[in-house]
Amino acid sequence: MSVLSKPWHGILTATATPFREDKSLDYERYAEHIRWLAANDTQGAITNGSLGEYQVLTPEERAKLLETSIAAAPKGFPIIAGVGAYGATESRRWAEHAAEAGAAALMLLPPTSYRANDDEVVAHYREVGKVGMPIIAYNNPFDTKIDVTPELVAKIADAVENVVAIKEFSGDVRRVWKIHHHAPRIDVLIGADDVLLELATGGVVGWIAGFPNAFPKECAAIYNLAVAGKFTEAAPAYAAMHNLLMWDSRKEFIQAIKVAMDLVGRYGGPTRLPRLPLPAADEAQCRKDIAQVLEFFASTNS
Repeated sequence: MSVLSKPWHGILTATATPFREDKSLDYERYAEHIRWLAANDTQGAITNGSLGEYQVLTPEERAKLLETSIAAAPKGFPIIAGVGAYGATESRRWAEHAAEAGAAALMLLPPTSYRANDDEVVAHYREVGKVGMPIIAYNNPFDTKIDVTPELVAKIADAVENVVAIKEFSGDVRRVWKIHHHAPRIDVLIGADDVLLELATGGVVGWIAGFPNAFPKECAAIYNLAVAGKFTEAAPAYAAMHNLLMWDSRKEFIQAIKVAMDLVGRYGGPTRLPRLPLPAADEAQCRKDIAQVLEFFASTNS
């Protein structure tokens, strides 16, 4: 089955949202970034995910950002809409907008305002599933305080036919095997950059990634080797990048990825409150980690 027929397969970049220095949103720059990702070895993009700071966008900005990405994406480069929200009613509205705008699929967190039990989580997915679009469930227990365990994935899969995949961000590399056991029809997507190689050993079909915003070709090279089972060949580059990739699992991941974008000549720009720039010591370490990546790939390409 091709990536086009299953648009949640392959490397999907969770995109950063470009804010100008006055914190207004730069839609033209965002459109250019979508085109750049499409030209640099990635297979799709996610708009309005956690990395995109969807929580601090106005409804008008959030809608226009998705519409901008869909209009900018070349043919064959799917845009997946993040539809996370406080509850199912709001998430369903965003899903309906995504369907009307032409998104290829949805990425859906559990409710973000309430520590729902299993039955409530299933009901949440069932409600958004009524829109009829393919849904990538998103397990991020750090932000939502809800752990979508492999057993809960199975309950969601049984209840909502169009939940097709899960973005697994718990950091527990054993989960991939348990999901295959409990919910075998659900595709597993790597959800955190710093467990790429580990989860790939268990059989995955995609990677929802943050650092391709700055290093798309480098990330693609590692991913392609990993899913081909060439772990030994992938290991040196993965080791060189791993200090940087670990920022994706820290609460400052957005700032770190934007620093990386700025340093490689892309535009990261500022974040909106409540996020402030990285403290000086953290930024210095992040820059060291970026320099290590640049030095490794410069040496291998020379």
